[in-house]
Amino acid sequence: MINDRISKLRKVMKERGIFAYIIPSADYHQSEYVGEFFKGRQFISGFTGSAGTVVITEEKAILWTDGRYFLQADKELAGTCVELYKMGQEGVPTTFEYIEKEVPAGSKIGFDGRAISALMGKDLEENLAKKDVTISYEGDLLDEVWENRPALSDAKAFLLDVKYSGEDFKSKIAKVREAMKAIGATTHILTSLDDIAWLFNIRGGDVAYNPVVLSYAVVTLEKATLFVDENKLNEDILNSFAGEVVEVKGYFEIDEFVKTIEKEEVVLVDNNKISYTILKNIPEGVKVVSAINPTTIFKAQKNEVEIENTRNAHIRDGVAVTKFMYWLKNNIGKIEITEISAAEKLTQLRKEQGNFIEPSFASIAGYKENGAIVHYSATEESNKTLQPEGLFLLDSGGQYFDGTTDITRTFALGNITEEEKSHFTSVCRAMVRLSQAKFLYGVNGYYLDILARGILWEQGLNYNHGTGHGVGHVLNVHEGPNGVRCDNRNSATLEEGMITTNEPGFYKAGSHGIRIENEMLCKKGVKNEFGQFMEFEPLTIAPIDLDAIDATLMKDDEKEYLNTYHKHVFGTLSPFLTEEEAAWLKEYTRAI
Repeated sequence: MINDRISKLRKVMKERGIFAYIIPSADYHQSEYVGEFFKGRQFISGFTGSAGTVVITEEKAILWTDGRYFLQADKELAGTCVELYKMGQEGVPTTFEYIEKEVPAGSKIGFDGRAISALMGKDLEENLAKKDVTISYEGDLLDEVWENRPALSDAKAFLLDVKYSGEDFKSKIAKVREAMKAIGATTHILTSLDDIAWLFNIRGGDVAYNPVVLSYAVVTLEKATLFVDENKLNEDILNSFAGEVVEVKGYFEIDEFVKTIEKEEVVLVDNNKISYTILKNIPEGVKVVSAINPTTIFKAQKNEVEIENTRNAHIRDGVAVTKFMYWLKNNIGKIEITEISAAEKLTQLRKEQGNFIEPSFASIAGYKENGAIVHYSATEESNKTLQPEGLFLLDSGGQYFDGTTDITRTFALGNITEEEKSHFTSVCRAMVRLSQAKFLYGVNGYYLDILARGILWEQGLNYNHGTGHGVGHVLNVHEGPNGVRCDNRNSATLEEGMITTNEPGFYKAGSHGIRIENEMLCKKGVKNEFGQFMEFEPLTIAPIDLDAIDATLMKDDEKEYLNTYHKHVFGTLSPFLTEEEAAWLKEYTRAI
């Protein structure tokens, strides 16, 4: 099936004189997770992970993806003509390097310019100009070969009440305009769905797990234009714009609108977020300033209302996770529990806690060797039945009207090996070490990653994913610009009010996977003659499985932190549990 699709695409490419065709994972908004209509890379390759790029030539079909998906991609590409290029591995060229080397001089490459970032498109344009290579970016060749392509989502939008958002539209757009003035911009084009959702206080259901609305926005110093299917908007949303000039236009009208921007305007764009097509549609002679969207910084720094709401969401989420752990520990080996049914059980418990909208991502539920696949997704074919032995990794989260949660816990289901216990304890120590961090203001996550990863490195071990990412408020579970990584991709200063995950792990292929994840709030610590110090407050409230801990491998301060955390877990959650559950939780939060 995959090979047949690629053959059909190659036929279309040959008709258009295209040597290489690039198919990214993104939609028209550079989203990480996309609606069914936009899953072209999955359609053409069979790879279902959230990140990757496919390049098709007459002779080759190649998928690039990162370390989170190496094992998954190996499995999903088996039996197809698609080769896996493992990003970041020795001797593996980047997509750019491959195209620059392999595309013949004077030839043509193609891609849908709406789904490629302006930054990537410009880089390709500049690099390939040296070889007189032309770029075809108008339209999507997959339309020629994708029969019964899914339609765009028509889900309705809803207004996120100010009691949850903490700030109304009028206040937010005033801040955006002040930021525009500070850099001399008169027009700002916004295409990233989470930025638009935050600015207009709207949420929707156009992307599974990400409550966003397919839309574009253009903000000037006098008015705002929202490009969206107007049928999605209700009276609450329209009324919330009162006092501001807001014009609503059709979703697909953005391209023609951009072409009408006057030459005296100064246009602010984020080249990482807007598409190559939109950049090319800005009239020649208009001054374009590329900088991070002001909304990206504003929404990352949660206000007091958002923070308090998020704390409340985490209490309810922690109750659900704790009830799940109690159920799992007491039923393993007695009733049939599978990876899929376990994840469904936790989702059901979340629904019972109130204010629940949907999961914040597809749960990663991996037992034994499946847990070693970092972004594993259980299928009917791979779905393992849990037994009273070994480790079970469950990474899950919830979208609530008052917050977004992301938590990973790894459970010992019975006897585990000394190696598994040692690995689990190392991951726990890594999570604790980062939680304890105190640092001077101005530091970003690149400098903190060693606190967690260093525990693994000391033992000659590592994990192929970031240590932490930003989290949205009733928005994307992965949110920039903050994060914790051993590369410098998350270079944003960690500001007060930012929420970042702390999720080190370890994965032994064919055996087991371990990850422990808490969300943390960045806040101010002491201020003295050396400057303003910052620290983290844990937001996630759920026990860490002491059955998998070897306390002799932990340092005294690490045990003290874990004991204090567990005391907080018991004190916060026990009033919401049954008598039996509370007694059980007391044992599982005991001091070690």
